Amino acid sequence: MSDNQAAPAPAAHRTSTIAHLNDALRQHLTQPGHNRVVMTISVQELIGDVSLFRNFRAQAELLRSIRDYDAFGPDVDPHGEHDFGRFEFRGAALYWKIDYYDRALDFGSPDPADPDVTARVLTILLTSEY
Repeated sequence: MSDNQAAPAPAAHRTSTIAHLNDALRQHLTQPGHNRVVMTISVQELIGDVSLFRNFRAQAELLRSIRDYDAFGPDVDPHGEHDFGRFEFRGAALYWKIDYYDRALDFGSPDPADPDVTARVLTILLTSEY
């Protein structure tokens, strides 16, 4: 390793950093900055029309469910990155998941622990769509 290259962060610190960044996205779903929050058509249909504030409460409830999610464990979060969750909403089973892309959203992120080179995309989907 040359003198100008930083040593890689220990794995535990790297995982903790990624989990912190993922949690930060979930805490700011309505203002994600350079990150993105998307939902499938099926989830949009579950919520209903939100134009002119119709079903706005349903959308807010859905986003709160993701923001407040804390059921992490080895079955849904085996790597400890807080990048996946399963929950119930209006009688339907849903997942949310976070993927890591480069800032242009063209390729995978070169380093998900570095927010300067990573755009996180949180996708909300029915479990049947996974």
